[in-house]
Amino acid sequence: MNLLMNFMRNYWYYVILVIVSSYMLGSISFSIIITKLFKNKQDIRNYGSGNAGFTNVLRSIGPLPAILTMLGDFGKGALAILISEVVFSHCPLEGIPTFYIIRYGMYIAGFCCIIGHIYPCFFEFRGGKAVLTTFSMAVIIDWRIGLLALGVFIFVLAISKIVSLSSILAAASFPIWNFIMVFFVDYSDPHSTTLFSYVIISTLFSFLIALIIIYKHGSNIDRILSGTEKKLTFAKRKV
Repeated sequence: MNLLMNFMRNYWYYVILVIVSSYMLGSISFSIIITKLFKNKQDIRNYGSGNAGFTNVLRSIGPLPAILTMLGDFGKGALAILISEVVFSHCPLEGIPTFYIIRYGMYIAGFCCIIGHIYPCFFEFRGGKAVLTTFSMAVIIDWRIGLLALGVFIFVLAISKIVSLSSILAAASFPIWNFIMVFFVDYSDPHSTTLFSYVIISTLFSFLIALIIIYKHGSNIDRILSGTEKKLTFAKRKV
């Protein structure tokens, strides 16, 4: 607790910078922007499921806009993480290796970018569900965890053909993979310098993010349980 207080006292302005910049980046809703470009200023939130995200763009607008949306949503999460890495690399604190300070900063940046994506200040606070942005955060912070969660997504999608179910289960696996990799692999390694506090904090962050993503899929969960959730197909669109 004293270490945290000392850090905030000395570097509070860095924390605010990362929080604000990450939220602003998250608030750039590429699904909305790209749909307006491809559909004569129409809003993706008025199409299909009404969600400002990759899957709705793919179903309602087409593959190219969806790919551009995917790159944008992934890229803004990556940029937020990289900015935080640069900022927190200049925040030394006695008693904590700089590596972990940077990692904590990455989780802060990722979380704020996700909140910005879901509640974008530039678009009436009505955004998407932040699956791609979360994936970019996970894979950059720890590529092992990101790829394991992606593996869950691909496996469930291959079986069910339901993107929302795949996203929900991948999100649910995020804190599980985080704990397994950081505690059972890194922390248990006798040659590792992993801090137990990092195990706890990183797992809590990943758990909170997973809860947010699952919460945002509430309507999808209802449709999955009722058997009415749409499956991913490549049939010709009707818009």
